[in-house]
Amino acid sequence: MASKPKIYIRPPDFPDAVAFVAAAQRSKKLHVPYIIAPDTPEKFAAYLERMAAPANYPFLICRRDTEELVGVVNLTHVIRGMFYSGYLGYYAFAGHERQGLMKQGLQAVVKHAFKEMRMHRLEANIQPANTPSIALAAACGFHKEGFSPRYLKVRGKWRDHERWAIVRP
Repeated sequence: MASKPKIYIRPPDFPDAVAFVAAAQRSKKLHVPYIIAPDTPEKFAAYLERMAAPANYPFLICRRDTEELVGVVNLTHVIRGMFYSGYLGYYAFAGHERQGLMKQGLQAVVKHAFKEMRMHRLEANIQPANTPSIALAAACGFHKEGFSPRYLKVRGKWRDHERWAIVRP
């Protein structure tokens, strides 16, 4: 019998600002050079506005036992019609990494995207040096599809990325 997940997912909202900003500030060293999480109330509010449906869907990964924020999974650039695809970006907050919690969270978002949103394909673009993120994608059933030189501008530099994807079973 499978054990109950230690996490649950939910969309972020304005009341999450204090906890989110504090977690992002604690996590700056963990995130360099891969992402810049919203680390002020103003940046958090802008993030919520930017992540509006129907093109974008943000998810917080939360611990069941403490309600702490474990991390974030963003499903972005959702395209429906003949494509039914979207891009995933994700990051853990410091103190919750390497515990299997992000794996449970990413799996929950993938399941939600395929079952509830009826998505067909999800893609994650990951910088080659970000081995924990690549390992997480692989552990969740994503497959490497290719390499894109100078694909995304992150922290002011165009960076190479590997393309990892999963297709609805």
